[in-house]
Amino acid sequence: MSVVKSTLPEADLKAVGEALQGALVDLVDLSLVAKQVHWNVVGPRFRSVHLQLDDVVASARLHSDSVAERASALGVNPDGRSASVARATAIREVPSGWIKDVDAVRILVDALGVVVGRMRERIQVTAEPDPVTQDIIIGLTADLEKHAWMFQAESA
Repeated sequence: MSVVKSTLPEADLKAVGEALQGALVDLVDLSLVAKQVHWNVVGPRFRSVHLQLDDVVASARLHSDSVAERASALGVNPDGRSASVARATAIREVPSGWIKDVDAVRILVDALGVVVGRMRERIQVTAEPDPVTQDIIIGLTADLEKHAWMFQAESA
C-alpha cells in the first residue's frame, strides 16, 4: 500500500527509489562507521581525528534524513533498519578494539571513497528520470567529497 502517489512513471520511480534506498543505506552505514571509529580512535592526532569524525557523522545523518524524506515524498518507503543496512552496505567492516589515528584516517578515506563512488553512479541514474533527486544526491556528494579531501590530507 502506498499512501503517497508519485508523479513519476513507474519505471522512473523504480530507478529513483533504488537510488534513494542505496544512498540511504550508504549514509546510515557511513554514520555508524564514523561513530564507531570516533569512539575507538587513539594516538597523537586523537583530538583532531576524533572531532573530524563527528563532522562526518553529522553530515551523514543530515543527508540520510533528506534522502529518506525525498523517498517518502515520492511514495517510496525508506528502509534504514540495521538488517537492511548490513545486507546492502559496501563499506568494509570496522575492526573491533582501539584504532590508531593513522588507521582511523585510512578507514574513513576508504569508506568515503566507496560511498562517493556509489553516489556518483546514482547521480547518473537519476539525471533523466528525476533531476530533483539528482540535485539532492549531487549536494550530498559534494559534502562527502569535502570530507574525503580532508581525511586524505590527514594521510599525506
